[in-house]
Amino acid sequence: KPRRYSIPNEIMILGISAGALAVYNYLLYVEDRKTYQCYPSYKTIGKALKIKSKGTVAKYVRELEDKCLIYTEPTEVILKDGKKRNGNLKYTIRPIQDAIEHYHYEQMKNVNEVAARAKAQKMLDDYNRKHPKATA
Repeated sequence: KPRRYSIPNEIMILGISAGALAVYNYLLYVEDRKTYQCYPSYKTIGKALKIKSKGTVAKYVRELEDKCLIYTEPTEVILKDGKKRNGNLKYTIRPIQDAIEHYHYEQMKNVNEVAARAKAQKMLDDYNRKHPKATA
C-alpha cells in the first residue's frame, strides 16, 4: 500500500532549490511518522532521486539544514569485529513553523542591513557635499 504524506504549502515561500525540495520530499516519504526521523544514506537518497553525486546530495541536505527544515546528527555502527564506524546521518524533520520563523528572521536581517547601508551612504554623501575638497 502506498504511503501518503503531505508537503506543507509554506515550503514554497522559503526559496529552496529544486534539488533540496526533492530531497526534503524524499525524507518526508521515508520518515517514521511517530518520531519524524529517518536514516537514509546519501547514496540511497541519490539513487532514489537520480542524483549521481553524493556531494550534490550533501549540498541539498545542508541547504535544508540552513533553512531550518531538518536537523541532522551523526550516528555510529559497531561492526561484528567490535570496531566503530560512522553510520548514516539521522535526519529529523523539523516543524515547518521553525523554517518560517527562520525565513522571516533572515528577511528582516536583510532589510536592516540594506537600511544601514543606505544610512551610511547618505551620511557619506552629506559629508562630501559639506567638504568637497576632501573628495578631490
